[in-house]
Amino acid sequence: MLDAVWLVPALPFAGAALNLFVGRRLGRAAGWLGSLAVLVPFGLSLWLLAELVALPGDDRVAVRHVFDWIGVGSFNADVTLRVDPLSVTMLLVITGIGTLIHVYSIGYMEADPRFGRFFGYMNLFVGFMLILVLADNFLLLYLGWEGVGLCSYLLIGFWHERVLAANAAKKAFITTRIGDTLMLLGIVMIFLRLGSLDLDAVLTEDIARTQPSGVFTIISLLLLGGAIGKSAQIPLHVWLPDAMEGPTPVSALIHAATMVTAGVYLVARTHVLFEASGVALDVVLIVGVATALYAATAALGQDDIKRVLAYSTISQLGFMFFALGLRQYGAAIFLLVTHAFYKALMFLGSGSVMHGLGGETDMRKMGGLVRWMPVTTWTFVVGALAISGVPPFSGFFSKDQILNAANQTEHTLAWVI
Repeated sequence: MLDAVWLVPALPFAGAALNLFVGRRLGRAAGWLGSLAVLVPFGLSLWLLAELVALPGDDRVAVRHVFDWIGVGSFNADVTLRVDPLSVTMLLVITGIGTLIHVYSIGYMEADPRFGRFFGYMNLFVGFMLILVLADNFLLLYLGWEGVGLCSYLLIGFWHERVLAANAAKKAFITTRIGDTLMLLGIVMIFLRLGSLDLDAVLTEDIARTQPSGVFTIISLLLLGGAIGKSAQIPLHVWLPDAMEGPTPVSALIHAATMVTAGVYLVARTHVLFEASGVALDVVLIVGVATALYAATAALGQDDIKRVLAYSTISQLGFMFFALGLRQYGAAIFLLVTHAFYKALMFLGSGSVMHGLGGETDMRKMGGLVRWMPVTTWTFVVGALAISGVPPFSGFFSKDQILNAANQTEHTLAWVI
């Protein structure tokens, strides 16, 4: 299966092409086609996981060349995919949660006249996110990074005839471009100073000996700028609450399985550069703690059910950056995984409430829904208990692991906050 890893991103792209070109003729089958284009990669990802686990611990890395991409003079950038524990974890989240959201969307979007196009965009979103996490060089990673940004624009503004949705799409696209520009500068600097864009060549254990620490500080902070934009951290957080103008399944996909997790993945993947800096991880920690506190308190003042969840996501991502700043990379990814499940659950639950109330999102007009929507109520309660860190739900184990790590380091103030 490792030799056929290219099928994992290829299938969502194929589903996107079919739905965008002939989706209108397929009718409701377009939704099942789109769901199958993500479900099969989930099965393939499980197969990849099984093959990876069968290998000895130090050998759980497989790099597969797909085709030559760019060759200019001495510069080469190939489409090469990397399978390791971090990428497989992300694959399972993206395709697993993505499949559930696609299936949910079949009912949620059934009355929309652009049903096939919606699933085409959703498949494209998943495909680019898979390219991002499988990329074995920074240029291919950046292609996936920009593809995800394009798809967020298309999906947040899917109902572009509404002025608020069109404006929210533009706001998300422009705000994240700020971070993406910084990230691109960081990638350019990696090539100029380290001589390669391949992950194996750049992210080596002895990389700190090759350049002054200041070089790594600049590179890391530029990459962090991209991560802050995509993962909606202070000060580039402003696009995410407005992104709620898109269809609810889009909100679930962005917040749980795709776009906003990209920044956390990037810092975890390139942590060697951040550690070589000496101060970059402290910046990550400060940004994470500040964002977690700010966004959680901002959520208290919201009346719109989806905007509450949006600010909650920003706060949870702050927790993940907090963990990264503590050098607790495994804990950060653990929280990313558990958050994907309970945040997708809560967004899809909010979509159920909105459908039941004819599109109403104002929580001040809600109450007593347990009598009329018991399944939605109790599944939402499970998500609420998990995100609150109540044992024995998943959020308790992932969030308290981070707090425990902070308590055992010199970052006492961060732990108290």
